[in-house]
Amino acid sequence: MNKIKIKPIKEPGKLINYWKKEKFAVACIIIFGLAYNVSMVLGPVYQGKLIDSIVDGTLEQVVFSALSFIFIIGVIQAFRYFKRFYIRRFANRTSAVMRFMIYNNIMHETAEELDKENAGNLMTRAVSDVELCVEGMRKFTTEVFDTGVMMASYFVSMLFYDVKITLLSIVFIPAAMFLAEKLKMKIYKYSSEYRTKSSEVAEITYSNIENAMLFRISGMEETNRKNYEKDIEDLKNKTVKANLLENSMHPIYNAIAMSGIIIVIYMGGRLVIKGIWTIGTFSAYAVMFGDLALKASKAAKLFNTVQKSRPSWNRIKSYLTEYKHDDKKLFTIEESTTLSVDNLSFRYPGTEDNIIENITFEARQGELIGITGPVACGKSTLGIAFLGLYPYLGNIKINGRELKEFSEHERSQVISYLGHKPQLLSDTIYNNITLGSSKEIDEVLIDVCFDQDLKEMSEGQNTRVGNGGIRLSGGQQGRIALARTLLNKNKIIILDDPFSAVDMKTEEKIIENIKEKYKGSLIILISHRIATFDKADKVLFMNNDKTFEFSTHEQMMKNVPVYREIYNLQVAAGDDNEKI
Repeated sequence: MNKIKIKPIKEPGKLINYWKKEKFAVACIIIFGLAYNVSMVLGPVYQGKLIDSIVDGTLEQVVFSALSFIFIIGVIQAFRYFKRFYIRRFANRTSAVMRFMIYNNIMHETAEELDKENAGNLMTRAVSDVELCVEGMRKFTTEVFDTGVMMASYFVSMLFYDVKITLLSIVFIPAAMFLAEKLKMKIYKYSSEYRTKSSEVAEITYSNIENAMLFRISGMEETNRKNYEKDIEDLKNKTVKANLLENSMHPIYNAIAMSGIIIVIYMGGRLVIKGIWTIGTFSAYAVMFGDLALKASKAAKLFNTVQKSRPSWNRIKSYLTEYKHDDKKLFTIEESTTLSVDNLSFRYPGTEDNIIENITFEARQGELIGITGPVACGKSTLGIAFLGLYPYLGNIKINGRELKEFSEHERSQVISYLGHKPQLLSDTIYNNITLGSSKEIDEVLIDVCFDQDLKEMSEGQNTRVGNGGIRLSGGQQGRIALARTLLNKNKIIILDDPFSAVDMKTEEKIIENIKEKYKGSLIILISHRIATFDKADKVLFMNNDKTFEFSTHEQMMKNVPVYREIYNLQVAAGDDNEKI
């Protein structure tokens, strides 16, 4: 099986560079394209000689002419085969390069840029827009030879037969091309509308599938179905408009271009009657004109095809940027890890007010830092700020190095993060935890108290979790996601409300395991449940007025009445549940 090697391409936003990149394939296309299309004129010529030999020649002449004709056709088709092979090779490689660059671009977009996108739009660009764009490039490459070179070859050959008939018969060909040129803006407009609607429908489809059960249990399935039917109908109408002019006009272009056959029949027939042309000569000339007119109509259609591809090219052009891997040496932390946060303020791009302001604290490897506060105080936002995905004010330093200076890869190797949603793949438990690596997960399953759950599953680690983990309970989903976050034992592990779907005893056991087995990591635990915060080394309490307190659990109990009240209520509630 041949593997396509993805090589860098300079200035991927320029179409010409894709042909420059595939120099060998393009050279073969030129060689075999010229050979095929120039030699195509020999087909009608030898066909005419065969006809003349049948009419006036001997048996030996007929056999020789027939064998010559068959040989010529065989050679022509061999040229055609190699030309088509290398054009397809060029198209396949170009498609792979474009898809790879778009994928890399999307995967390395900033969080701010991704927030502005939707899944359907990205999928449409990466799949169908690339397909349409490459198809336009393939057809253009094909027709440069199959139309341009062949038309020139036929035109020159026809001039040798008769200049006057040739010039008079081809006057209708420019008319067909002129009509195609006039229609190009309409085709571009309809194609743009179709591509936009296609993205919208893709996003709606993705959302409906992802939330199918929600719509079903809430009684919205029928309403959504009707709305979806309207969107599909609108897409169908726009698809028809986008394809109508391109495909339906081809017979008209052909009819206009072929109008000159009347002149060929009339004037060529008179030459046959006068004995100037033989029947074979007339036949060869008529075939050449027919092929020339047909290719002219295809050239007109090609203008329309290129216009149809333009919206797709414009949609993907900005995504065709070559991703450069970070060559910096990975920031290694050999000594004890320290996290220093100084006057940290954060707001999401496009908003005016800070969600958190002037947060300052320090923590180190082996510590468990609990972060809590009232609803909407910004504790989850603080966890996101530690990822370095969005711009922030102030300083976040790991062992003295500013977080902004870390590359994406470095951050992923130093920081692990678990958000509110488990974000499980529709795959096995093992693959959800390892995400493609081949690490053992037995130990981490014990750490998150999932080993007993696994014993009740007949397929063990190979148990499939279903779409989004639907086959598992909420607590099981959360613990699998937690296991994934803990697996690599990164230096800093951020856990945002990881125990919301587990009971307090399980929560206590998991925290004990983390405290005991992850001493090489700094654990930041964000939670509204603080009954286990007595096990934290330090606690950061965030108020709704954007002030904060940072101290030990014991000091919080003494000095922060709100914290003390919440803690006592949760502990009491836990004791009552235990009695029940």
